[in-house]
Amino acid sequence: MRDKTQPNSAAPGDGLIRAGAIVFFLGTVATMVTVAPLFFGAKPFPTYMFGLSMLMAVGFLIVGAGVLRSIAAGRRQARGEAG
Repeated sequence: MRDKTQPNSAAPGDGLIRAGAIVFFLGTVATMVTVAPLFFGAKPFPTYMFGLSMLMAVGFLIVGAGVLRSIAAGRRQARGEAG
C-alpha cells in the first residue's frame, strides 16, 4: 500500500522544529553578541543580554518537543496501519 502523505505536506511537529530552530539561532546570535566584548576588552553588555542567551536552551527544548511530537504521530500512524 502506498503512503498517503504528500511529499511536501507538513508532518506533525514540523512547525515546532522550525520555530525552535529560529529561536535557537536567535539565542546563538545573542550569545555571540554578549561574549564579543569580553574578547575585545570593551564594556560588557547589561545583564538582560545574558538572559537572551538562554534562548538557545529554549529553542533546543522546542525542537525536542517537535521531534517527540513527530515520533508520536509516526507511532500512531504505524499502529493504525498494522491493526
